[in-house]
Amino acid sequence: MERQQKYLKKKGLITLIAVMNMIVPLSLDMYLPAVPHMTQVFDTSESVVNFTLVGFFFFMAVGILLFGPLSDKYGRKSMLLLGTGVYAIFSAACAIAPTIGFLIVARIVQALGAGCMMAVSTALIKDSFEKRTRDVVLAVVQAMAVIAPMLAPIVGAWIVTVSGWRMTFWVLVAMAILCFTAVLLLQETIPAEERNKGSVLSSLGGLYKVGKNTGFSLFLLTVGVLSAPYMAYISVCSYIYIDFFSLSETTYSYFFAVNSAAAILGPVAYLRLNARIGAKSFMNIAVILSLVCGLLLIFFGSIAPLVFLLCFLPFTIAESAVRPFSTAILLNQQESDIGSASALINFTHTVLGSFGMILGTAGWSSFIIGLGTILAGGSVLALIGWITLRKSGISVKGLTD
Repeated sequence: MERQQKYLKKKGLITLIAVMNMIVPLSLDMYLPAVPHMTQVFDTSESVVNFTLVGFFFFMAVGILLFGPLSDKYGRKSMLLLGTGVYAIFSAACAIAPTIGFLIVARIVQALGAGCMMAVSTALIKDSFEKRTRDVVLAVVQAMAVIAPMLAPIVGAWIVTVSGWRMTFWVLVAMAILCFTAVLLLQETIPAEERNKGSVLSSLGGLYKVGKNTGFSLFLLTVGVLSAPYMAYISVCSYIYIDFFSLSETTYSYFFAVNSAAAILGPVAYLRLNARIGAKSFMNIAVILSLVCGLLLIFFGSIAPLVFLLCFLPFTIAESAVRPFSTAILLNQQESDIGSASALINFTHTVLGSFGMILGTAGWSSFIIGLGTILAGGSVLALIGWITLRKSGISVKGLTD
């Protein structure tokens, strides 16, 4: 049964969830064009400034694990008010940072608020929508999460040029205030009688309770491993297009935009194909297609920039289709501890994606060969996980039944 929102209505709630999921990539990608300027402003090295990126990513993962379970105890609204409030305040702190140390600390606390928004907004989807509508909402949210990093560097570069790097944070402050205001209008989606009644520690124990569900954990790892090659691509694509293929920054941005635009097709493919061919066939196609793309990259990706794009692009569509598909399946496994389930889903994708970024920039003789190897290897691991899940007889509602 869907829970109605008296003030936000359905469209307002979907918009709020989508914007909160856009804030995280915007916090990272809109900020990137400002990094070179900050080395000059704070008279420090790029490695020190990079702590504002690494610290954000790590503590966002901490925020995901912390606030997801706590929302099962204290409710979604109270946690979102806390998360959006913290994010707004410390985004403003970033904007006025007098030293690089101050900025790093502010980014860390800002990241905790971002992690809260990511985890709790996913739980809102499970709370508020029945399965048919939930699938559509997840697809919309995934599409917006793809559009955000596609536009963020362009918007960020324009802001830095016109108003300076500090303005990028004031834009994030404005977005957080809008989200905070919308959350004030949000009607609680988890009634008091359905919340965890134990201590804070027992609420955090919901992570273990959800994680010990073998079907949930195995399927999450199976699909989560595909985050690694996609984030590896994000970390090395500029080197491939600009350094290896000798393209200009402008031409590189066109190739990057085409791949990002293709990612929007993933959620559309999910909505159109899942109901027609079934969950098992959908997963088979996605994993095998990913493996083929990895092999194509290894053998043909170095020929030309267009060939590289065409080899990787089908995986982009497959990965962006698997994300809403798998999230719907995983959320469907839980009738309680939804916040903990949401936290584990987002945390796993974040950690494995970070691992992919590290692997992508390792000492490969060729970034293209490295990316193809990561993609092929990740696909093999996903295939092994998928076959194990199918052959083990472990029940996963909506997938193996």
